[in-house]
Amino acid sequence: MRLVHLDLKGAAPRVSYLEQVFPLLSQLGANGVLMEYEDMFPFKGELEILRSPYAYSEEDIERIQQLAEQHKLEVVPLVQTFGHVEFILKHEKYQHLREVERFPNSFNPHVPDTLALLKSILSQVIEKHRRSTWIHIGADEVFHLGEGMDSKNWMSHNKGDVGTMYLKHIKEVLGFLTAQYWGLRVLMWDDMLRKISVGALRGEGTGTAVVAPVPGSSAAPTLCPAWQASPPVPAGTYPVGMWLLGKHEGPKAPCCCCHQCPLSAVPAEYDHYSVLCELLPVSIPSLAICLQTLVNGGFTEEAKRKVLDVLGLESVQLEQSTCEGRGAFPGVEIYHMVEQVNGHLKESILKALEEESAIKGWFSPYHRKRQFGNPRNMESFGSKVLKLHEDWESFVRDLRAQLERIYFPDTVEEWMEENVNPYLDQLRDLVRDYR
Repeated sequence: MRLVHLDLKGAAPRVSYLEQVFPLLSQLGANGVLMEYEDMFPFKGELEILRSPYAYSEEDIERIQQLAEQHKLEVVPLVQTFGHVEFILKHEKYQHLREVERFPNSFNPHVPDTLALLKSILSQVIEKHRRSTWIHIGADEVFHLGEGMDSKNWMSHNKGDVGTMYLKHIKEVLGFLTAQYWGLRVLMWDDMLRKISVGALRGEGTGTAVVAPVPGSSAAPTLCPAWQASPPVPAGTYPVGMWLLGKHEGPKAPCCCCHQCPLSAVPAEYDHYSVLCELLPVSIPSLAICLQTLVNGGFTEEAKRKVLDVLGLESVQLEQSTCEGRGAFPGVEIYHMVEQVNGHLKESILKALEEESAIKGWFSPYHRKRQFGNPRNMESFGSKVLKLHEDWESFVRDLRAQLERIYFPDTVEEWMEENVNPYLDQLRDLVRDYR
């Protein structure tokens, strides 16, 4: 399996864009998509509070699966069942389910309502993915586990540790899936399992045979700071282990075995509260390299030729993290425009504001605050500043139009606020005061 992990927290693309992306993923060697919906899933009933205002509709979820099937991509839904549940625990309705009251990151596994809620969430997601033979239960980075009073009491009374407590909760989740959805295979991240002794894994923790984890070969485009708007072209691959929890042969605990599962990740945010990471169109060259590296066992000449051919690029330089050429992939306009923002917006505006002597000497914040200046000196920089402002405003209008074709309004607004407005607003303010 070569899965592309589409983490939809924060910058979920419109389904119309996925219509263009899915055939590309298939062409580049993916045979599955790991869909981490979070608040983009159309939860119903008591769970409706979890939905984003821009959540996909039930028809959208069906369309996504049809597109995947059309392009021979298996859909694996991902539902976080322990950590990374900020989109749930941020709501006052579910605050009582937090491991530590102050932090919305992780579930308290000792409150009965936690498992009841998870059953409801899993059921709704699985019911809308009846074609899927896999479910991914996340279970990574369970921050602060063991720090809550309930956990401390449990460990004290049961002479247990964080590892056995973690396994106990996972076993309960797996038990529910095994009983309710016979034959459904389960995946989970392995970072928490790596901290647990082999003895505990073999023993009472899961009641199953568990093989120590071996990392799969993964290539994640986003090995960069959370705030970085454009990812580096990866010079290699990054190991991310994923566990395969074997197909259930009956209503008993599933057999766990290690599985090398190559994965390419495209997160939109590092967590529900972070700034946006790179946008999907911007990460496509990096993602293409990762997929072809997995297919060919390395970034061979054959892999390189395939990437250039499929993406319509002229060259790729891993060492310099650069791609050259116009490109012919979905969202390539945004790819180039983000390059312009990263490479020129801040630099050109700060240069105009800080290096223009007439501005520093005759149109300082003091002058502007008191609306006091000599027209002779102001005219020496006016036309240059007005032209710079006009050019960037025109560019940003085009960028916004391109973003709105692919993303919902909240994503567009957040990306502009984070990456464009901090600099363009300074120029806008100067032009306003000049006029």
